[in-house]
Order: sequence, then C-alpha cells, then structure tokens
Amino acid sequence: MERFRTITKLKGEPMTHSDTFARTSTRRIVAVGRTLRLASLIELWRTRQALAKLDSAALDDIGVSADAATKEARKPVWDVPANWRE
Repeated sequence: MERFRTITKLKGEPMTHSDTFARTSTRRIVAVGRTLRLASLIELWRTRQALAKLDSAALDDIGVSADAATKEARKPVWDVPANWRE
C-alpha cells in the first residue's frame, strides 16, 4: 500500500513531493498576495472616507482644497493611484 497517492502532471509523469510542495507554496503566496491587495483597497476606501469627513481647517492644514478632497472621496475603490498600477 502506498503511503501517498501518486498525482500525475499534465505530461503524464508522476509528481514528486517537491512538485506538490512547490504547487502548495505558490498557492499560498498567491492567496497572501490577494489578501494584501484586498487589505490595501479597504485601507484606500477608509482613507477616502476620512478625507470626506475633514473640515475646511483640517484640509487647509494638509494643503488640499475642498473640491480636490470631494473629488478624491467620490472615486470608486477600484480607481487606485497610478503608482499602484506599475
């Protein structure tokens, strides 16, 4: 009785333990990347919501006009800054 089931690759040869480990590791890395991306989008949304709540004195302190703050706060969450797309 085999301890582990043999999994075949697309070409037909059996996968080794290191192949299975690499595939699992890659899936974990992709999952972590997606989680971090989602967390970044949530933080961007929260930042825009906080910007929308600032009064004119606070906006003056950070050097942002009320029109620019309103425009930024109304952007959808998927409209990310240009440097995120690089």
